[in-house]
Amino acid sequence: MAKKTARKATRSKKYVSFKGRMVMIGFGSIGQGVLPLILRHIGIKPSQITIIAEDARGGIPETKRYGVKFIEKRLTRTNYRQTLAGLLAKGDFLVNLSVEVASTALVELCQQAGALYIDTCIEPWPGGYSDPSLSVSRRSNYALRDTMLKLKPRYRGGPTAVIAHGANPGLVSHFAKQALVNLARDTGVKAAVPSTREGWGKLARRLGVKVIHIAERDTQVSPKPKEVGEFVNTWSIDGFVSEGGQPAEMGWGTHEKALPPDGRRHSFGCDAAIYLNRPGLLTRVRTWTPLEGPFHGFIITHNESISMADYFTLRDGKKVVYRPTVHYAYHPCDQAIMSMHEISGKNLKQQKRQRLIVEEITSGRDELGVLLMGHKKGAYWYGSQLDIHETRKLTPYNNATSIQVCAPVLSGIIWALENPAQGVVEADEMDFARNLEICMPYLGPVVGKYSDWTPLKDRGVLFPEDLDKSDPWQFKNFRVV
Repeated sequence: MAKKTARKATRSKKYVSFKGRMVMIGFGSIGQGVLPLILRHIGIKPSQITIIAEDARGGIPETKRYGVKFIEKRLTRTNYRQTLAGLLAKGDFLVNLSVEVASTALVELCQQAGALYIDTCIEPWPGGYSDPSLSVSRRSNYALRDTMLKLKPRYRGGPTAVIAHGANPGLVSHFAKQALVNLARDTGVKAAVPSTREGWGKLARRLGVKVIHIAERDTQVSPKPKEVGEFVNTWSIDGFVSEGGQPAEMGWGTHEKALPPDGRRHSFGCDAAIYLNRPGLLTRVRTWTPLEGPFHGFIITHNESISMADYFTLRDGKKVVYRPTVHYAYHPCDQAIMSMHEISGKNLKQQKRQRLIVEEITSGRDELGVLLMGHKKGAYWYGSQLDIHETRKLTPYNNATSIQVCAPVLSGIIWALENPAQGVVEADEMDFARNLEICMPYLGPVVGKYSDWTPLKDRGVLFPEDLDKSDPWQFKNFRVV
């Protein structure tokens, strides 16, 4: 009871005051969900906020309710500077929740204007995900991240630009650090909480972590069936389809014996990740969460698959001596699975109609966490098990999926205001404890569970399979073929 009372009190806490202007680009499920949180937890007036979105899709009643200015306009390569010129200056804040507006262009604009910045993923201009003239490697999140990281030395010490900080990427990087701390405690490894990148890599290696899945199962349901020619989902459909059409990507661990037959390395960048010559929407792996148990998830490309693997990498000179394999393993809501099946049969051509389900959801939860594997206790999952009923008690305009994104958007904004001169930063470089402190009241039960599950469990019984039984944590054992 005391813990619930404390969380309720925290949900009305003002963490910081902000006197500048805040511009939000995009007002879909995340923009609509995070606006009430910003007004609740930051000392800011609605008159300080301007929203720019290419269409109103359900957001107009909310902007009128809160008294926030709304501009209906699509930002493009040719008009974004002119549109934002009079809205951003030193000390202002740009919250980028859009699709197909290049994140690097907006970061550079903010650095030049002296404004703070946050986004939930690194977006390209239109065509960046799907231009057939670009190589598969150049259509990857690895390439988008590499382009963004090239801005880091140029703007070191400049206004803080928080890159890719939603649920995942974002929150899961903080989950991973807390999971490592918990695992050290539970296995009797005496170690101080690391304060450096190298320290975290050494702790992960010392614990024997070989693989990290961002393991997520969404069971939210709507009573209205999916119709033919319709894509149904609990979060941005445009964002999901764009990611799903990119190549499956993963951070590639030092314990792996061989690349997958369709696996390729990049010829540029940090070399912490590989890609497969097939889209994420068509690529499945075995994974596990506490409530669902074992299931098949999709390797949808995400920034954290690369950034986390890169962050935990240890080197002896130029030689990489430790890195875990890291990737997303995602089972969306069942109606999204049906939508994906339909779109896959049409060579990833998106349906014309979309239905984002929020208010119509009747039951279900989003179980989102990190699954650390290969250590002496086997597997350890740490994360959020938030259901729709608790979500509705927490904040309006959200479902269980969106609030897991909105809470870290809020924490990222607060962290940037508290640390305003950090330049370009990724979630892995931020204070994990501070971000979790702000997010926790909106995540429902946050639990850690151990399991003896491996991807070899119950395999090869009815049909022969090509398995590596000498090391259950090889990627070939996880992959569904």
